[in-house]
Amino acid sequence: MQAVSPDQVTLPNQIELRSGCGYGIDCGLLNCNAFACGTCRARCDFPRSREDSSMATFLVCHGAWGSGAAWRKMRPLLREAGHDVFTPTYTGLGERADQAAPHVDLDTHIRDILAVLYYEDLSDVVLVGHSYGGMVATGVADRAGDRIARLIYVDAFVPRSGECLYDLLPSAMRAQRQASSATGGDGWLVPPSAMPADTAPADLAWATDRRRWQPIRTFSQPIILSNSDLAMPRAYIYCTRITLENRFGAFAARAKSEAGWKYFEIDASHSPHITAPEELADLFEEALR
Repeated sequence: MQAVSPDQVTLPNQIELRSGCGYGIDCGLLNCNAFACGTCRARCDFPRSREDSSMATFLVCHGAWGSGAAWRKMRPLLREAGHDVFTPTYTGLGERADQAAPHVDLDTHIRDILAVLYYEDLSDVVLVGHSYGGMVATGVADRAGDRIARLIYVDAFVPRSGECLYDLLPSAMRAQRQASSATGGDGWLVPPSAMPADTAPADLAWATDRRRWQPIRTFSQPIILSNSDLAMPRAYIYCTRITLENRFGAFAARAKSEAGWKYFEIDASHSPHITAPEELADLFEEALR
């Protein structure tokens, strides 16, 4: 194939979406995804329906003990679909583990995500909260609702004002977490829980090596919300390969019964961004409709 320069490309009258170039143009620019690079988009004189209606900016609030890197399988899937994706890591975890300290709490992690919104100047954001990240996402949406277009909770906690994560755990699990912090975490660090049993060996090894003990105040600090009800559209994605305690079943039931929610189920265990990324990406697309 002979490469041609972008100014030699003749744009089609109708958009043909296909692998590689979002405009269906064989321009010879290898590894080009026009959704992202803008080479063809800048020269396009007709509306692009994907950009007008379904292109989104995703901002992920990851789960406990992990990092933004845990969403590495989702990033290319969403970007190939034309979306922008941000997966920041909270203070004290992942590549920021050296910042862990006893004072790090839920508010710290909420401020981490608020800072991304501000410094990246993001608006009309699809805010995603996974597991513990539902605590963070709820706080962010409460404080920066004007920047959030919709909320998607993925097998996540959905707190009410005055609740901390420990309040939302079964009593036995709460006691176990608190005890493990007292005995092995100097009273302020909580060790990671086990990964889902159906996690592929390679993924299990990769993720386990990168999970870090998390400051206990992120679990024990109550969230204080200024708005009793979040006004933006919300979706809940419930993972149906549940464990015995089924700690997210109550939030799934709430999403099914309360107004303002879309409800979805996925045949996956608790970390579908690792074990079922393609299926989760498809559900994100449905949630946007």
